[in-house]
Amino acid sequence: MRDLLKLALRNVARHKGRTTLTLTSIVFGVVALILSGGFIEDTIVEVGEAMIHSYSGHLQVSREGYSTYGSQSPEKYLINRPEQIRERLVGNPDVDDVLLRIGFSGMLNNGRSDWSIIGEGIEPEREARLGSYVTLASGRRLKAEDKYGTMIGQGVARALDLKPGDPVTLLVSTGEGAINTLDLEIVGIFQTFSKDYDARAVRIPLVAAQELLATSGVHALVISLKKTPDTERIAASQRVALDGAGFELKTWVEMSDFYAQTVVLYEQQFGFLVIIVLIMLLLSVSNTVNLGIFERVGEFGTMLAIGNRSRGGYRLIIAEGFLLGLIGSTLGVVIGATLATGISAVGIPMPPPPNADLGYTSRILIVPGVLATAFVIGVGAAVLASLLPARHVSRMPIADALRHNV
Repeated sequence: MRDLLKLALRNVARHKGRTTLTLTSIVFGVVALILSGGFIEDTIVEVGEAMIHSYSGHLQVSREGYSTYGSQSPEKYLINRPEQIRERLVGNPDVDDVLLRIGFSGMLNNGRSDWSIIGEGIEPEREARLGSYVTLASGRRLKAEDKYGTMIGQGVARALDLKPGDPVTLLVSTGEGAINTLDLEIVGIFQTFSKDYDARAVRIPLVAAQELLATSGVHALVISLKKTPDTERIAASQRVALDGAGFELKTWVEMSDFYAQTVVLYEQQFGFLVIIVLIMLLLSVSNTVNLGIFERVGEFGTMLAIGNRSRGGYRLIIAEGFLLGLIGSTLGVVIGATLATGISAVGIPMPPPPNADLGYTSRILIVPGVLATAFVIGVGAAVLASLLPARHVSRMPIADALRHNV
C-alpha cells in the first residue's frame, strides 16, 4: 500500500496542470460547503438566541396544563408560592437566574380608542438582564421603582399612536369576573424578533399586575441558563425533580414552532446544497481525471505487458483520486476556516427575517460537523470520479492499450 501511494503521489505531482485544475475544483466545493454551512448554523443560532433573550428564556415552569388551557382560564393555573420554587432552582450551578411572570389579556385605551393586548407582569431588573435581544425603539426600560409604568411593543404604539410619557388605561378581567382598570404611563417602546408579539405585547411591573388581577401568584417561572446547549440536560433533571408536584416544564424549543420550522427549512436547504456540490465536483473532477487517463492509456498498457495485473492499474487510479481528494479537501478546510474567521470578524449585515422588523449582523460559524462533511464530500467526490475511468482502463485489452503509445 505504501508503494502504491508513493507511485500515485508521483503521478499526481507529474501532471501539474491537470492536478491544479482538479484541486481547484475540490477546494472551491469544500470552501463553498464550509461557508454556507457556517452561515446557516449561525442563522439558526441567532434565531434561537433571539427568542430566548426576547421573551421565552431557556425553560419555563408552570402549572400542569397551563400551556394548553391557560389562555381560557388563567386563574386556575396560578402558582401561589413561587419563591419557594425559585430558591430551589437558583441553587443549580447551571442556572443564571429565575424570573417570575404573570400573564393577562385585556384592552389598552389611549383616551380615544381601545386595542386588544396580551400583557405580562414582570420583574423589571431581572427581565432587563434576560432581554438582551429586546431593542428599545424609544424611551427606556422599566425600573423597579416604576410601579405604574409600562413598556409596550412597537406594534401597539403604532396602533394607538403612543409615545413615551403618554398616559394609558389598562382594563382587564380578574379571575372572579370583576373588571379592573389601572392608569399607567408609558416609559418605553420595544422591539423583539417577532412582529406579531410586538403588535400585542404590554409589560408592566409584577406588583402592578398582581394588584390589577387581585392575586399574589404568578403563572410562570422563567429560567435563564448560563449556557444554551445545557437546555435539554437541565430540563431532564428538573422534570425529574418536579415529577408529581403538578408542574410542567417547557424548553424554549417546545415553546416555539417557528424555530423548529426554521431549523427544518435550513437543514433541508443545506442538504440540497451538499448534493449540488457533490454533483458539481463529480462532473468537474471526472472530466479532468478522464482526460488524464486517456493520455496515459499507453502507460497502463505497458504495465500490463510487463506482467502487472489489471487490478494494479485500477488501484493506482483510485489511489491518485484519493490523494487528490485528500490534498484538495485539506486545503479547502484550511482556506474555508480562514475565510469564515475573517468574514465573521467583519460581519454580514442582514435584513430582518420573516415576521420581524429588526435586522442583524450574521457571522460564519466554524462547525466541526460541517468541516467533516465538507472534507468527506471532497475526498468522496474525487474517489467516485475515479471509479469509472479505472474500471475502463482495467478492462482494456493489452494490444489496444499499447496502440496509444504509437
